[in-house]
Amino acid sequence: MKEELEVWKDIPEYEGIYQVSNLGRVKSLPREWVSGIGAIVKHKGKILKGGTSNGYRIVKLYVNGNIKVYLIHQLVAIAFLNHKPDGHKLVIDHINDNKSDNRVENLQIVTNRFNVYKTQGKYKSNYKGVTWDKKSNKWASKLQVSGECIHLGMFESEEEASKYYQNAIKSIEKGTEIKIKKPKKYSKYKGVTYLKKSNKWQSQMFVNGKIKYLGLFKCELAASHAYQKALKEL
Repeated sequence: MKEELEVWKDIPEYEGIYQVSNLGRVKSLPREWVSGIGAIVKHKGKILKGGTSNGYRIVKLYVNGNIKVYLIHQLVAIAFLNHKPDGHKLVIDHINDNKSDNRVENLQIVTNRFNVYKTQGKYKSNYKGVTWDKKSNKWASKLQVSGECIHLGMFESEEEASKYYQNAIKSIEKGTEIKIKKPKKYSKYKGVTYLKKSNKWQSQMFVNGKIKYLGLFKCELAASHAYQKALKEL
């Protein structure tokens, strides 16, 4: 089994003190400072063991005498997925439902409503014509016309799926062409391609004329991050 490339990034507000990796580990950085009695204190840096709370991995960060407890998956999402905590509107979901698996490729930013559905095992939508597709991990919009099922597309949110359904109904009433969302098969990020068979984004690059495989990711952005980090390490 190929060993995963570990990439480290500074934790916002703790730059130069703590870093978090794409594999879900947190470490303190080597540094030194002057204590209150004038002595020089040196810290070698180390991987933090952390703890567990309700099945989630947590870690304590110290700065200027203050201690704060953080969920490790939140630190990973902030550093690698550009997540900005905003209460309960958008939350972080563990794709494989393993709360302690904090690898960036196992995390995705979803709506709180989606997360509640997934946690409770309820994937039924409140919108007509919208159903949850477990295989693709997305909402599907479908419409029955003269006994024929028309697939309108796959969507990240059920609201968008419902919008396509409602627009399709209006198109039928007006006698105009029904709009169908085409699946995204290409990426705007360099080194990233979509693999239809696995329904994942592949990250790879050329090194000395040979292809270097960087991994498969649920998130297109995560695949791009893997490419950019590998590029910097060349």
